[in-house]
Amino acid sequence: MKKKSSIFTSQKFIVLLVVIVLFTFFSIVSPNFRQYSTMMSILNYSYYIVLMSIGVTFPLITGGVDLSIGTGLICYSLAGGYLITQKGWPVAAGLLVTVLLGVAIGVFNGVLVAFMDLPPFLTTLCTCMITRGLGSVFSKGLGISWPAANEAGGWFRSIFRITTANNTMIPIGFVLMVIIVALMAFVLNHTRIGRYTIAIGSNKEATRLSGVNVKFYHTMAYVISGFFAGLAAVAYSAVFATVQPGTGAGFELEAIGGAIIGGVSAAGGVGSVEGSFIGVFVICLLKTGLPFIGLQANWQQIITGLVLIGAVMVDIIKKKRVEVH
Repeated sequence: MKKKSSIFTSQKFIVLLVVIVLFTFFSIVSPNFRQYSTMMSILNYSYYIVLMSIGVTFPLITGGVDLSIGTGLICYSLAGGYLITQKGWPVAAGLLVTVLLGVAIGVFNGVLVAFMDLPPFLTTLCTCMITRGLGSVFSKGLGISWPAANEAGGWFRSIFRITTANNTMIPIGFVLMVIIVALMAFVLNHTRIGRYTIAIGSNKEATRLSGVNVKFYHTMAYVISGFFAGLAAVAYSAVFATVQPGTGAGFELEAIGGAIIGGVSAAGGVGSVEGSFIGVFVICLLKTGLPFIGLQANWQQIITGLVLIGAVMVDIIKKKRVEVH
């Protein structure tokens, strides 16, 4: 007889406990970590990683991956910023182009993977290289600064944070993230796109034989990933003063890592948006908190890598238990 899984033994609950333990540990060890400015730094860093992680959850569940989202984020942000600062476009138009570029790359990836049957890893690695080069082309190798909050057109920065009269930042972006997570969790679990995404990752051939247009829904998983990479570019532009070309490599690993820590199976077919959301904060807390206890960049990467290995091992153990039962 199959055991009923408890919420207290689910990976999402366990990862949430890990987030609480990490936050408590860093707060006790370093009083500076408890400062309000540090909390704001964690949230500012989390917005674009969360958005990328939400999007990449869909191709991961199909059994694929999207490695283009990190450099893509920078490329889309540079393109939008270039149109605004160099060509005099309205900020709203620049933001729209930023998101649409992400969608376009998502369509490109989806067509190559779903219709041309190219390997997702190789396909998105190539578009990673393409977007990295395009970003430098748009910016001519120079950093681009979007309008500041106190400048004309700087209104978009208040989408994620509001600064009060006494210079206190209010992180309204976190509320926005929670709303988006709830919406995309509904899409994944209660719409055709979501259900077919899971079905493709579980058994692509069986899904095709059941009459589902697998190529279309497989493509849509990458379109969703591209769309959220575009939104992540908006978040990055709103939070940081300057966007530098040639950066962004590694952002995708943090987003994918957050999704895997949150319960998305590396083999596909299993995952949740809310799990990816929680998993991202493990990455964010490690990256922000480890320097407060004296561990620099090299150790941060080692510890984060070990955490990801642990998450993959948990996924493998869970699968073996299911096979036994």
